[in-house]
Amino acid sequence: MIDLYYWTTPNGHKISIMLEEAKLLYRVKPINIGRGEQFDPEFLTIAPNNRIPAIVDHAPQDGGQPLALFESGAILEYLADKCGQFLPSEGRERYVVLQWLHWQMGGLGPMAGQNHHFCQYAPQKIEYAIGRYVRETHRLYSVLDQRLSQQHYVGGDRYSIADMAIYPWVVPWEKQRQTLEEFPDLERWFDEIAQRPAVRKAYSLIEDVNPQAGGEMDEHARKYLFGNR
Repeated sequence: MIDLYYWTTPNGHKISIMLEEAKLLYRVKPINIGRGEQFDPEFLTIAPNNRIPAIVDHAPQDGGQPLALFESGAILEYLADKCGQFLPSEGRERYVVLQWLHWQMGGLGPMAGQNHHFCQYAPQKIEYAIGRYVRETHRLYSVLDQRLSQQHYVGGDRYSIADMAIYPWVVPWEKQRQTLEEFPDLERWFDEIAQRPAVRKAYSLIEDVNPQAGGEMDEHARKYLFGNR
C-alpha cells in the first residue's frame, strides 16, 4: 500500500497518473494547500519542503520500514524502478527519459508556474512579468513540439514517466495563453495522452478531492500559497 499525499495540481496529477498506470495499490491523503494543511507538523515529517506531492510506501523494495519521499520527479523515478515499468532499467534510453523528466522539473514546471501566477493570481498585472513567462512557456512548447516531431513519445518509442510529468503542465494551456494548434505534434501527443484510461481515472480524483478546482481563490488560499503567512 502506498499513501499519496495529494492535491489537484499538475505536480499532484503526475503521481496519481503513475500509480494508475502501474496499477499500484494506493490511498489518497488529501492535503488542502489552500487551507495550509501543507504546514501541518505531521505532513512536514514526510515532506519538509511543505509541498505536495509526497508518498509513503509501506512495502518498499528493500523490505525495511515504510519509505517517505517528496519531490515529484524523485517519486516518479522511484515508482518506475519499483514496478519495473515506464523507465528503462539501464543504458542510454534510461538517461534520455530522465533528461526529459528533469527538463520538466527545471524548465516547463517552474516557467509555466510563474506564467500561472502572473497571468491568473498576481494582485497587480505586471506586463513585463506576464510577457516574459508567456514567451518562455511558448519557447518550451516549441522545444517539446520539435521533440515530438521526431519521436512518438517524449522519451522515445515508449510511453514513460517523462510523458506523465509533462502532460499535466500542458493541460492548462489556455490559462498559459498558448494555442495547441500552433504545435501540431504536441497537440497529437496531448490528445493521445488525454485518452489513456489511467490518465482519465487519475483526473477523476478531482471530483472527490477538490470539486471546486479552478474556482476563484480566496484570501485564505492566497495567504498560504503565496507566502503571506
